[in-house]
Amino acid sequence: MLKRLAIISGPVFGILTFFLLQNNGAGISVSKMALVTVWMAVWWITEALEIGATSLLPFVLLPVLQLMKAEDVAMQYMEQTIFLFIGGFFLAYAMEKWNLHHRIAYRIIMITGSSPLRILAGIMLATYLISWWISNTATTLMLLGAVLAIIQHEELFEKKAYKNISAAYLIALAYSATIGGMATLVGTPTNMIFAGYMEEQFPQYQVSFLQWSSLGIPFSAALLICGFFILKMIFHINNNFVTADKEFIKKKYLALGKITREQKTVMLVFMVTALLWMTRSGFHIGGANIPGWENYFGKGYIKDSTVAIAMAMLLFIIPSSDKKGFLLQWEDVKRLPFHIILLFGGGFSLAKGIEISGLGNYLAFQLQFFKDYPLWMIVGVLVILITLMSELASNVATITLMLPILAALAKAIHIHPLQLMLPATFAASFGFMLHIATAPNTIVYATGFVPAKKIMRAGVLLNIVAVVLLTLMMMMYQF
Repeated sequence: MLKRLAIISGPVFGILTFFLLQNNGAGISVSKMALVTVWMAVWWITEALEIGATSLLPFVLLPVLQLMKAEDVAMQYMEQTIFLFIGGFFLAYAMEKWNLHHRIAYRIIMITGSSPLRILAGIMLATYLISWWISNTATTLMLLGAVLAIIQHEELFEKKAYKNISAAYLIALAYSATIGGMATLVGTPTNMIFAGYMEEQFPQYQVSFLQWSSLGIPFSAALLICGFFILKMIFHINNNFVTADKEFIKKKYLALGKITREQKTVMLVFMVTALLWMTRSGFHIGGANIPGWENYFGKGYIKDSTVAIAMAMLLFIIPSSDKKGFLLQWEDVKRLPFHIILLFGGGFSLAKGIEISGLGNYLAFQLQFFKDYPLWMIVGVLVILITLMSELASNVATITLMLPILAALAKAIHIHPLQLMLPATFAASFGFMLHIATAPNTIVYATGFVPAKKIMRAGVLLNIVAVVLLTLMMMMYQF
């Protein structure tokens, strides 16, 4: 019944918005585009349909309402940023296929030490670093077994500490996967949606892998450290009341055997990919300007997506040691999340429609009153709003809907678009409070070791810290 109501609500609210704007003197194209936007927003937020199915709505409505031609809409569904996502996933599948992720995770946990706090740090660091390159959900699923292996050794912990230790380690896994996704452009789909939108709407402000990382890594690292101390405080984890032994982690690591040629090769491909991403667009060190290697091909021809696909193709070319296959085969990548690809396309189509129809300019005019408020207040309120939205709705749907509105707001109050769109993108990943807010939260909650109230207790504090840190960072950063 609720599903049917949500399905009906989409077009109903869209049509009501259309007539409301028409009665207030908006143009016909503006009103039509508002109808499409509200319809999609309702379906995305309520999840009336699968997110991929809702993302196809612009392909039908924009041509039918004579806002864009079908071929122009179709082009948005294969925008180049989508290939960055595809290439990133192919590289992640190779890491998973050859069990490289477990080797890295176990090694980091072994290095960090054997006390409860050190194990907590090890779990968080391993998860955080792997989540730079692999989706938050995949990272959580990959490392869940390792964390469960620790907490299932109940005999290692005092009885009074066991429940707290179990909950803290699993929540640390979920939070670190989410925080790690903020560090790089390929860490989570919201970052790539933002980069694609900036390239499409503001080509003069394109955001490269290195540019994102220069902000994403320091911010996410600071948030990870804050998360560590929040979990330590809330769950009373100290070094003096639990005797922990990581011998079973060492056994698991040794059970992996010697590092294989495939693992070495995949790691090399990953490292080269990261290096190419970081040096593509060049960078400044002191007064020196070091040009990026893309200049040898002509400015604008090479993108981060080109690198991702080129390096992913290498994995299909390099043979494995058994001589019967390659490091990556098509069977390995058939589980590519097609619904996210459609979400990218739906979001880009929506953004293009808002630009062409004039809805963006209309929103800019309506939002001019914000210019009377100080920037720190606008950014702070925006970050809080997006954080709350991401607790209840999909983070990718949230950012896809908000970017065109924020672009209009930036235009209305005459500020750099990145001053609003960048904090919004980060805030879309702040789903720390509810067990349903993110896939990592849901996964660890499903283990039965983590009560929802414990996620909420830790998440409230981490959300507050994240909002304050992000607002301060945006105020200090020079655009």
